Amino acid sequence: MNRTRFAMALVAALGVAACGSDDDDIGLPDPSSGRRGGEDLASAEEVAENTRGDVDCPADIDTPERADGAPVDDVVGVRPGLTYDEAVNVVLCTHDMLVATADGRGFNIQTYGQTLRQGFGARFAEAEKSSQEIMKEMQEGFMARSGNAVTQDMLPGQSKWSVTTMGLPQQERVISVAREEWFAEGKNPTRDAVAKALIEKYGTPSRDLTTSQRMIWWIYDPRGRLATETSPLYTQCGGISDPDGGTNFSPDCGLVVHAQIVPMPSNPDLAQYIQVGVIDQAGGYQAITGTERALAAGDAERQARETREAAENADAPQL
Repeated sequence: MNRTRFAMALVAALGVAACGSDDDDIGLPDPSSGRRGGEDLASAEEVAENTRGDVDCPADIDTPERADGAPVDDVVGVRPGLTYDEAVNVVLCTHDMLVATADGRGFNIQTYGQTLRQGFGARFAEAEKSSQEIMKEMQEGFMARSGNAVTQDMLPGQSKWSVTTMGLPQQERVISVAREEWFAEGKNPTRDAVAKALIEKYGTPSRDLTTSQRMIWWIYDPRGRLATETSPLYTQCGGISDPDGGTNFSPDCGLVVHAQIVPMPSNPDLAQYIQVGVIDQAGGYQAITGTERALAAGDAERQARETREAAENADAPQL
């Protein structure tokens, strides 16, 4: 099968500059914001207020709705095909404590010096920390890693997102989305209730597997037909549900929805958190390869233009 893996290389994300997007992007923080002044440290609520930017709720979506009869392809309203700014707005409208940051990960493609917004993440705002608190967290994290301890970066009632986008500069659109939600303490639904809600939304699944977790897949071919056990796509087309995970795109696969329901350690019948993701494999593959071809063509045109201008305007060498 013709399959291409686009590796997501993790690099340091320093505010908006990591993806080169404009400071005016909805919900992307100004690195200087958040402080009340002097040595005072902002609360989580103040950080959220100062970094969310101009968020209009409900989000204004100009992208056409999915066609009638097409597979359900959204995670709380975010779906492949939305523009970068539309997706940011939808995500931030899901909770007033969420803040978005440009994703430091990127596809291994030649950009010819152009800056593409290849995605963003969103998670709950945190209170500013003192240098002592930061150092303590670093030490505790090192000790946890040294002892192979399981650590979590989420609290009950919180959620986080990862949205991947691709396209020419200022034309980027969503090609995958993943969200993780931790249920509030004392409000944990049963795993069966969560699975029922997923099936009510996304329809009959292609695969439904229960081990220590419950994992459900909805797998479609590029023509929007659901894959079953008899289809070769049944095991070949993977999805994404973990916001911290990587992505694979194949022209042979279509839309894939993947959900994981993780149980409470103290009671496996209850759900501790859920991860749900949607990836448009064929559409994403086309967007990535098409963007790279367009960038290459643009760079070739730039070189040709510079050569023509040099022939007309350049100084002759002094020999």
